[in-house]
Amino acid sequence: MSVNTSHTPDGRGVLLYQGEIILLFSQNVNVELEANPNPVFKDTKYHGYIYLTSHRVIFINTKSGNLRSFSMPFFCMRNVKLEQPVFGANYMKGTAIAQPNGNFQGDLVWKITFPKGGCIHFGQALLRANDTAGQFVRYDVPPPYEAPSAGYREMPPSYYYQGNYQGYNYTGNVFTDVPTNVYVYDQPPPYPGIDGYNQPQHNGAPGNPPYPAGANPPYPSGNAPYPAGNSQPNPSGMYPPLHQTPSAPPSEPPPAYEAPPLPQKS
Repeated sequence: MSVNTSHTPDGRGVLLYQGEIILLFSQNVNVELEANPNPVFKDTKYHGYIYLTSHRVIFINTKSGNLRSFSMPFFCMRNVKLEQPVFGANYMKGTAIAQPNGNFQGDLVWKITFPKGGCIHFGQALLRANDTAGQFVRYDVPPPYEAPSAGYREMPPSYYYQGNYQGYNYTGNVFTDVPTNVYVYDQPPPYPGIDGYNQPQHNGAPGNPPYPAGANPPYPSGNAPYPAGNSQPNPSGMYPPLHQTPSAPPSEPPPAYEAPPLPQKS
C-alpha cells in the first residue's frame, strides 16, 4: 500500500496506469483506518471515492486532510473479509501491508462501509479480483513502490471503464456511477493484475477500434502528454529511475516502488 500517490495535484482526479481498467466505482464510501504514528494518518475516518481496478483498490479522500489518496495493490492485502453484523451496516475489513517507499511503514487495518448500500456486491467483486490476481504471483513481502516517470493525460470512460469483464459483471447493476476525472499514465503497471502481466483490452477512444496487444492505445486529440522532466519535486526527493516491466512474472520481487512525484497536468 502507498499513500498520496494516486491523485492529481488538485486532488480531484485519479491516476491509472496504461492498461489498467476500472471494474467498479462508487463516489460515496466511508473509510476507517486504525491509528498510525505517521502524520499522514492524523485522522482515522474519511469519506470519498473508491475504485476497484484490474490491479488494486484506490481511494480518493474528498475531505480536507493530510491523506489525499491511497492505493492498495491486491498483493498488499491480507485477511480481507466481508462482515455482515446482525446490528449495524455491512462492511469490508482487512489489513494493508505498506510498500517500501510508499510514504508510510508497517501494517494498517482498514474498514470500508457504503452509506447507500452495495457493500456485499463490492466485497464479492473485490474477493474475486483478489483471488484472480493471486493466481499469477504472490509476494511474502510487498515490492517497493516505484514512481511512474511517464506523463499522463485525461481519457474518456470508454477507454478505462468496463463493469463487465472476463464474463463477470463487477458492477452488478448496483454501482451505476461512471467515474470522471480519470488520467492515465503513458506507462503500464509495474505488477500483474487479474490478467497477469498482459494488459487488458479496452474499447479505445470513441470511433477507434480496440488496439492490438502490445501496441500503444489510441489517445484522443488534445493536450500533449505531460513532460516527465518538468514534474514537481517530491518532498522526499528520492525516486528510483524507471524500470522496464517484464513480460512474465519475475523470479525476484520487482524493484522498490517509491512514492511518485505528482506530475502537473500539461
